[in-house]
Amino acid sequence: MIKDWKVMVMRQIGFSAIEMLAVLAVMAILAAMAIPSYQSKIIREQIVAAIPFADTAKEPISAYRKATMAFPEDNKEAGLPDANKIVSNQISALVVEGGAIHMTFGNNAHNLLKDKVLSIRPAIVEDAPIVPIAWVCGNAAPPDGMAVKGNNKTNVPSAYLPLGCRQLPPKK
Repeated sequence: MIKDWKVMVMRQIGFSAIEMLAVLAVMAILAAMAIPSYQSKIIREQIVAAIPFADTAKEPISAYRKATMAFPEDNKEAGLPDANKIVSNQISALVVEGGAIHMTFGNNAHNLLKDKVLSIRPAIVEDAPIVPIAWVCGNAAPPDGMAVKGNNKTNVPSAYLPLGCRQLPPKK
């Protein structure tokens, strides 16, 4: 009788294989739900890190605007090297076109960002050239009273863009 009791107690210690599989399945489901949101966070952080790289072209564009009251048509007119020579960790090319800055993602950028373009366009007050240039990121609207110049070639999915680069719903 005592031997039977010890065997019974020994069998109740620990988890069964089915219980362990159930725990593993729940953990796998939770991990699968977390991965996409973490991936979006990584992509958004890479975009945020790449935006200051546009400062490379902002100063020459602003200087050109002050001198000519127009925007440079290309990198050469802005006094910048060829597009494929202006690179960083996430950016494989920086193109100036009509005053707008188009950054192409590549190099060490996330695979979902490779070959995507983020545009940063100048916004000005047409009849007040003394007002400094405001820079509009991606699909964002220009500030009230300002006209945005250059084409927007942004093709990064809106879900990955930082809030300042997204098109916001109209104010009520």
